[in-house]
Amino acid sequence: MKVLAAMSGGVDSAVAAARAVDAGHDVVGVHLALSRMPGTLRTGSRGCCTIEDSMDAQRAANMIGIPYYVWDFSERFKLDVVDDFVAEYQAGRTPNPCMRCNEKIKFAALLEKAMALGFDAVATGHYASIVTDADGNKELHRAAAWAKDQSYVLGVLTKEQIDHSMFPLGATPSKAEVRAEAAARGFTVAQKPDSHDICFIPDGDTRGWLADRVGAEQGEILDRTGAVIGQHEGAHAFTVGQRKGLNIGFPSDDGKPRFVLEVRPKDNAVVVGPKEALDIAEIAGSKFSWAGLAPLDPTEAFECQVQIRAHADPVDAIARVTVVDGTTELVITPHEPLNGVAPGQTAVVYVGTRVLGQCTIDKTISAVPVPVP
Repeated sequence: MKVLAAMSGGVDSAVAAARAVDAGHDVVGVHLALSRMPGTLRTGSRGCCTIEDSMDAQRAANMIGIPYYVWDFSERFKLDVVDDFVAEYQAGRTPNPCMRCNEKIKFAALLEKAMALGFDAVATGHYASIVTDADGNKELHRAAAWAKDQSYVLGVLTKEQIDHSMFPLGATPSKAEVRAEAAARGFTVAQKPDSHDICFIPDGDTRGWLADRVGAEQGEILDRTGAVIGQHEGAHAFTVGQRKGLNIGFPSDDGKPRFVLEVRPKDNAVVVGPKEALDIAEIAGSKFSWAGLAPLDPTEAFECQVQIRAHADPVDAIARVTVVDGTTELVITPHEPLNGVAPGQTAVVYVGTRVLGQCTIDKTISAVPVPVP
């Protein structure tokens, strides 16, 4: 096949591209330039799309012996990822920019351009597997190495995108094996550290970065009954599950710590309460999709597992599609409460190792009733 290898400049994508060549495919490497910000050199940056990363990717492509290009997706990235990140915080939600980047950039814009240029598939260094069922349908599954499994961040992929995706590292049992292979191939990135944090916030100061773009307006801190117990300097600085930085000034009635339970942007209010109130009995989202074939009748409740963070453990649950007040939602009820779930997060649904689909969480229902004031 004619394969476009997305090369971030890290060890995983370099080895993935090399394996695609070893498999006999006609491979072209491409690095995505996602930012024109001046702070995108590796110095002081902990992201994955810096100028140095582009040079690392080119050196790997040269050693593999494949053509290499840099594509400027910075405008699309700003609109679909950065602006979305700001808008979600303004709406009192907790976005996942890496999930949005996979959805809108790496497996939408990139794949769209690749298909227009005649490529058959896009290969990346994600740790996930594609399995073909007995009827020839492709399914997205967890990687062999669960410790490195990245199927969660790929849960936004559609059937069409999975049909044109390749993950050459999916069956690799460990990251150490990938690094050893990179060293054997002579790649300079063999021991390069993994990227982390948000790539467009180089210094990692998310609160300060948001304050410059959203602004700070004083508002009220409420308890679960609606009573005002304090003031805050900007709701965007708070996330569900946060304990520090509330600065209320007096203890709760039972003396236990308070945690952020909800952010209400329309009222510019932050709701706090006990840790046990972070336990969530049900979640729902109207923005949902299926990674491959959908259930025959998704309105019938079905057993599954739900994962709400990239490195969280899956939790047994029941899911179903319902219509509430004219809105179609994917509703997920875990068998045991989820902890610290925030609107804006992504819930990925699994059946065994298969990624069945996902939803962006709109609503949460606490497992702990609100006390009567």
